[in-house]
Amino acid sequence: MKRILIIEDDKSISELQKDYLEMSGYEAVCAFDGVSGMEYIKNEDFDLIILDLMLPNRHGFDILKEVADTKEIPILIVSAKSDEIHKIKGLNLGADDYITKPFGMGELVARVNSHIKTYERLKSGSQKKLITIRELSIDKRGRRVFINDEEIVLTQKEFDLLLFLAENPNRVFSKDELYERVWGFDSLSDASTITVHIARIREKIEDEAKGRTFIETVWGAGYRFG
Repeated sequence: MKRILIIEDDKSISELQKDYLEMSGYEAVCAFDGVSGMEYIKNEDFDLIILDLMLPNRHGFDILKEVADTKEIPILIVSAKSDEIHKIKGLNLGADDYITKPFGMGELVARVNSHIKTYERLKSGSQKKLITIRELSIDKRGRRVFINDEEIVLTQKEFDLLLFLAENPNRVFSKDELYERVWGFDSLSDASTITVHIARIREKIEDEAKGRTFIETVWGAGYRFG
């Protein structure tokens, strides 16, 4: 049974999320402040985290940064903060998704299902262990990325997106296609999520001054790896 950690200070919301997730076959654990949430993360294993931002004792962004830097686990932010700057910051810090309150419980469960299935599929990968493109090496089983033998730290979804593009070179994918193939959604697609992740990947693996580029923007169409 997959385990979900809900870090949410509103007990009525967290209990409702817990009920819907358990009806969908998950085991759900609730933490009602940032400190207890981190204690759960450090001492127990979970398959996905649902994280509110405005928490007592410790802000959700602080938790997100620490978890993204130390663990490989899907993180869904759920927040009443609907402005673009909070969403971009959350994605930049390593969140896999950002859902704005209020939202339907059916949507939440659908996103949880999709993130877990996509993570398991991409983690298992295909038979080929190593992808090498010029200075770039991608260790699929170890989920590690290297530029000229120097390891580059990517978040889980940055790795998933880069791996997908590298396994499908010279093909143009729209933002909607990438969101559907890597995040597992279609009608719930969000172009800004792709834009942020592509920018972060480029920042980490590319160097235009040295002529080292991997991801090409095809204006009006999407992105191509080559």
